[in-house]
Parts: sequence; C-alpha cells; structure tokens
Amino acid sequence: MQKWEIRNFKKENYSDVARIYQTGIDGRNATFQKEVPTFEAWDQKYLDVCRFVVMEDGVVIGWAALLPFSGMPSYRGVAELSIYIDPATAGKGIGTALMAHIVSKSEEAGFWTLQSLIFPENTASIALHRKFGFKTLCIHEKLGEMDGVFRDVALLERRSDVVGK
Repeated sequence: MQKWEIRNFKKENYSDVARIYQTGIDGRNATFQKEVPTFEAWDQKYLDVCRFVVMEDGVVIGWAALLPFSGMPSYRGVAELSIYIDPATAGKGIGTALMAHIVSKSEEAGFWTLQSLIFPENTASIALHRKFGFKTLCIHEKLGEMDGVFRDVALLERRSDVVGK
C-alpha cells in the first residue's frame, strides 16, 4: 500500500527540497549546479505553477517543478522540467507517479511542450522521461564544464496530445 502522496509545493517544504537537490549535486549526474540555491533564488527560477512535492510521513521524498523556456508570449506553453527523487526511496514508483502528475497538471495549466536537459549517463532519468513520451532531440556535446571535464547533455522533449493541437 502506498504511504506517500503528491501535494502542491509550500515554502516550508524547501528545506527537504534543498536536501534532495543536494543529493543530485553530490551524485554529479543530475545538475551542473555546485551548490543548492537559496529559497529566494529557487523561487525566482521556477514558475509559480506546477511545483509539486511527494510527501511520506511528513517528509518530502521527491519534487518536480517547471522553469520558463522563454519570456516571449509565443512560448508561454513551453517549459523545462526539473524532477528529483530522494535516492533513498528509489524503486517505490515515486518518480513515475510524480512524472504522471506533473505532465497532467502541466497540460491543465496550458503547457504544450515540456523539455528536460539530462546527462546521457543518467539512464534512470532518461528511462523515466521516455516512459512518458519524451523523445531525445539531440545530444549537446560538451555543453557544460563540471570538475574540469566538459559534459554532454541530452535534450529531451514531450509534446502534449491535448494542448496546442
């Protein structure tokens, strides 16, 4: 039986969101970021809509949020997706449930395209995205530098079947 639930993000969830974000930084396979942003920086970075957390026993064990693709009105329905799951909870189906939730809610909010930038070595994240219809558009070779090494980044995209037709 499932003991967790997906809720809208609240400011008081940020310490757990930051803890999970730190695991992504520490793993060196989820982000180029070197430190967790302050709440204020995180809050400015992500859109106000489609911010979700997965809660288990009052603790956040996963989160997902959308970033704007562009400030131009013509791109209002395009967003970049961030999704992070606490590695200690792997294998519980949390990523699948959270991805299904944010895809559905993003369509309700009028988004017709979701994009993700993922290190090709992060095969679990790529598999999760593909499960929900994301396609790899390209591999940006040596797009960013981490620890003195230039890393490739895959660009994945999902087009809605219900919005923007």
